[in-house]
Amino acid sequence: MAEHSPAACFDDHCITCGDEGIAMQVVAVDEVRGLALCEEPEGARSTIEIGLVDAAPGDRLLVHAGTALVRLESA
Repeated sequence: MAEHSPAACFDDHCITCGDEGIAMQVVAVDEVRGLALCEEPEGARSTIEIGLVDAAPGDRLLVHAGTALVRLESA
């Protein structure tokens, strides 16, 4: 899948509900279940559904409601 800048994702806001997306970094991927362990900049970790994106450890994802929406470009 193509990478997107945060601006292409409506300034990190969900177009449906207006909530902010969270940029998270992939720590590990479970390809069988379509899940990734991701980490927020502050260090909190969550399991994220990655069925909409190709993700690998080290990738940055824009996450909303436990689902990765897009892979973000590297800074």
